[in-house]
Amino acid sequence: MQIRRVNALRGPNIWANYPVLEALVDLQEFKDSPSDSLPGFVDRFIAWLPSMIEHRCSYGERGGFFQRMREGTWLGHILEHTTLELQTLAGTPVGYGKARETTEEGVYKVVVRYREEELGRAALQTAFRLIIAAIHDQPFDVPAEVDALRSLAHKVCLGPSTASIVSAAQERGIPIRRLNEGSLVQFGYGAKIRRIVAAETDNTSAIAEYIAQDKELTKKLLRSAGVPVPEGQSVDNEDEAWDAAVEIGVPVVVKPQYGNQGRGVAVNLRTREQVVAAYRAAREEGRAIVVEKFAPGCDYRILVVDGKVVAAARREPPSVTGDGTRTIRQLVDRENLDPRRSDDHATSLSKLKLDDIGLQVLAEQGLSPESVLEAGRKVVIRRNANLSTGGTAADVTDDLHPAVAASAIDAARMVGLDIAGIDVVAEDVRCPLDEQSGVVVEVNACPGLRMHLQPSSGQPRPVGEAIVEMLFPAGDNGRIPVAAVTGTNGKTTTVRLISHLLRQKGLTVGMTCTDGIYLNHRRIDTGDCSGPKSARMVLANPQVDAAVLETARGGILREGLGFDRCDVAVVTNIASGDHLGMADIHTPEQIAVVKRCIVEVLQADGWAVLNATDPLVAAMSEKNKGQTLYFAIDSAHPVMAAHQASGGAVAFVREGQIVIAKGGEETVLAELAKVPLTMGGKLGFQVENVLAAGAAAWCLGLTVDQIRSGLANFISSPRVTPGRFNVLQRQEQTIIVDYGHNQAALEALVQTLPAFAHEKRVIMYTAAGDRRDIDIIEQAKIIADHFDTIIVYEDQCTRGRADGEVIRLMREGFAQGSRLQTILETRGEFKAIDLALQTLGPKDLVIIQADQVDAAVKYVDEIVSYERTPEPISATTITAPPKPETTPGVLV
Repeated sequence: MQIRRVNALRGPNIWANYPVLEALVDLQEFKDSPSDSLPGFVDRFIAWLPSMIEHRCSYGERGGFFQRMREGTWLGHILEHTTLELQTLAGTPVGYGKARETTEEGVYKVVVRYREEELGRAALQTAFRLIIAAIHDQPFDVPAEVDALRSLAHKVCLGPSTASIVSAAQERGIPIRRLNEGSLVQFGYGAKIRRIVAAETDNTSAIAEYIAQDKELTKKLLRSAGVPVPEGQSVDNEDEAWDAAVEIGVPVVVKPQYGNQGRGVAVNLRTREQVVAAYRAAREEGRAIVVEKFAPGCDYRILVVDGKVVAAARREPPSVTGDGTRTIRQLVDRENLDPRRSDDHATSLSKLKLDDIGLQVLAEQGLSPESVLEAGRKVVIRRNANLSTGGTAADVTDDLHPAVAASAIDAARMVGLDIAGIDVVAEDVRCPLDEQSGVVVEVNACPGLRMHLQPSSGQPRPVGEAIVEMLFPAGDNGRIPVAAVTGTNGKTTTVRLISHLLRQKGLTVGMTCTDGIYLNHRRIDTGDCSGPKSARMVLANPQVDAAVLETARGGILREGLGFDRCDVAVVTNIASGDHLGMADIHTPEQIAVVKRCIVEVLQADGWAVLNATDPLVAAMSEKNKGQTLYFAIDSAHPVMAAHQASGGAVAFVREGQIVIAKGGEETVLAELAKVPLTMGGKLGFQVENVLAAGAAAWCLGLTVDQIRSGLANFISSPRVTPGRFNVLQRQEQTIIVDYGHNQAALEALVQTLPAFAHEKRVIMYTAAGDRRDIDIIEQAKIIADHFDTIIVYEDQCTRGRADGEVIRLMREGFAQGSRLQTILETRGEFKAIDLALQTLGPKDLVIIQADQVDAAVKYVDEIVSYERTPEPISATTITAPPKPETTPGVLV
C-alpha cells in the first residue's frame, strides 16, 4: 500500500466547506483484500484502538465501523477513520471523512478533515503505519504514537488565549487566517483586516508595552494617577537588595524589573538568605532587579479590555496536598498527569516544577522533594501564583468592588494598553483597595486568558468575545464585498468588467485573473493568478475595498478556494472540452461540481449569477443558500421564464437594451449601442459577458447610473483586456487577438466573424497539449469548417506531449473540415504571428491566438500601431487539407 500524494485543500472544496486533506492512496497488493480477508487484522486493530467503537459509519449506531470491518471494508476506508480518530485522541476532534475509489482500480481518494495541517498530515502517516503493522502482525506502540501526536498538537495548535479569540470571531462569521506557526492571526478581509498575537492587537501600543515591561516606571505612572502601588526600589547587587529590604521593611518581594509570566519572582521574603537567593534567581531572568514591599493578601488578576473590566480571578500558588504515603516529588508527578497541565501554554494549566525556586520554597518549610506529607497537609512549592509557574485560579468577577474595578481601569489607561492584565494584591476584592492596604503590583501587556477561560473553580468568562467586540463592533463582520467568477470561457473579461464597474463607486478594487493580480489599474503580480494563493493575496491587502476573483478549476482541485464566503458567484458556462481527463475529472458534470464550489459558499444574503442557457450552470441554483439571478440574451428561455414567474431575478436583452427584472419590476441598465465591448450588440459572447457583469454589479448594490456609466466607458483593448478579443485594424485588414483555447471559445469566435467585412479568413492557432486527443481533433475540425488558412505551430503549450504530436492530431481534424484550403506549419508563437500577418490579403481577417498573452499582444500591437512589417518568412502552401495518412504540411 502506498500514499502517492497528499493535497491540503485549505479552503472550501469539492468535498466540504472547510479544510481537508486529500490523499491519493494506492492499495496495490491489497486492492482485492477487504479487511475480513486479512488474518487477525480486525482483532488487532480493534484491540489497539478500542475508542473507535464510537464511530458509527454507515450503520448510524455505536460500533457501526467495527461491524463494517468485520463484514469487510477496504483499507482506504479504514485509513480515513483511523486518521480521524488519531487527531481526536491528540486533542483536536474532527468527524468528517470520505474514501472514494478513482477511475484507476485500487486507487482511492481518502479525504479527512483537519484543524491543524501539520497535525493532520502526521495523523495520516501514523494511521498508515498502524494499518500496515496490524496487517503484518508487527508491534505498534499506540499510546506512544498518540502521545507524540498530542505533543505535536500542543506545539502547532493555537494556545487557549488565541484560540478563544479565534473561536469568538468564528461565531461572528469573521474571516480568519493564521499567518505563522505562532499566534499571529488575521481577522477580516481587505480594508477591514485586524490582526492579533495572542492577547495583543494591532492597536496595542509599542510604547504602552515598553512602559508595562518596566515595573518601576509603571508604578511611578500609576502612583501619579492615584492608583495604590507598593513601595520599592531598584538594586544592583545582593547587598543593595538586602539594604533595600531593611529600609522598606520585611517581608519583601524580589523580581526582575523587566519581565513577565512570573519568572524570577519571589515573594514574602523575611531573611537575608531568602533575599540573596531570590536576587540570584531574579538575575537569571534579567540584570535589573526590584525589591518592593510585600503586600499581604491574595493574588488577583483583573482583565481590562477596551476600558472595561471583563473578568477577574483569584490566583493560588502551585501546591500539593499530602496523602500520608507519597513523597512531594511523587505528588508533583501525579498532579502533572492532569491533562489540563502541559509544559507550555497550550493547555489551561502549566505543570508544577521542582526547580531551584521550588526547592528553596520547600527548604524554607523544612521540607525536601523526598519528604512524605501527612494526609491533608497542603504545601506550596512556589510563593507566586502565576499560572505559567503552575498556579491555579478561581473566578471572582462577580465579587469585584466597583472601586477595585475602577483602579484596574485607571491602571490600564495610564499605561495605555487596550488589553491589560492588572495584578492586584488584596485581602478581599469585595472592598476598596484603600480600605485594606491593597495595591496594584503589575500591569501586564498580552495577558494570558487561560485563568478566565477555564478557572479551577467558578464561572468561565467570555473574554475572547470581549476582545472580538473591541476589534469588530456589533454589526461588523470584517468582510468586504467579494465577487467570484468561474466557468469555461468569458471569466477574465467578466472579472475585469465587474472590477471596472465597482471602481465607478470609488472603491479600491483588488482583482485576480489569468493575466495577474491588479490593485485598481496597477498590476502587482503577473502570470496566471486565478488560484487560491492569489485570492488570499488580494484579501490580505488592507487597501482593498472590494475583491473580484477569477476562480479556476485547477486551483479549486489543488488547494480549494482562497476565500471562505463570497457575496456574488458568477458562473459563465461549462463547456464539454473543459480540461477533461485531468485530476480524475472526465465529464462536464464533474467539472460543474468543481466550479459549483463558489455557489456553495455564498453568503445567506448573497447572489448566484448563473447562465440560464447552460443546464449544468442553471442547476447550480439548487446548492445556493442565497438568491439566484439567471442571465440569458433571450428572456423567453424556459429557465428564465420560470424563474421570473416565481418572482426571481433575471437579466436579458430586449429591443437593444440590457434589462434586469425581479418580480414585476424592470430596470434598464444600458443600451447595447452604448456598450463598446459588444460592438453595438454584434458580439453575442460579449453581450453575455456584459449581462453577467452588469447583473453582478446590480447584486453588489451599485446604482443604475454607476453601472450604465461603467459599461459605456469600458473599452476592450490590448492594454485593458489583453488577449480578450482585441480588434485591431490595419487599413482594411481586421486583426483579432484572442486567448481562446477550447472548442467553446472557437465556436463563439466564429459566430462573430460575419460582423466584420472580409474576404478570406486566416487563423493562427495551436491546441494545448494537456487536452484529450478528441478535444484537439474537434478544435481542428471547427477551424477547418470556418477558415480558409491556418498557421498551426507548436511552442510552449505542448504540456507533456512529444514534439509534433499536437500538430499530428490537428491534421486529423483538418482533414474532416469543409472549408480549409491552406495549412502552414511552423515552430514558435512569434514566428507564427509573423507568418499569419504576412499571409493576409488587403481585405482579409485573421484571428491570432495569444498563448504567451502579454508578450504576444504587445508584439501584434506594435506591428499594427507602428505599421512595422512582420519578419518575412517563406512558406510552402498546401492547397487542400491533407488526409491523416498523407504527407504532412511543410514545416517552415
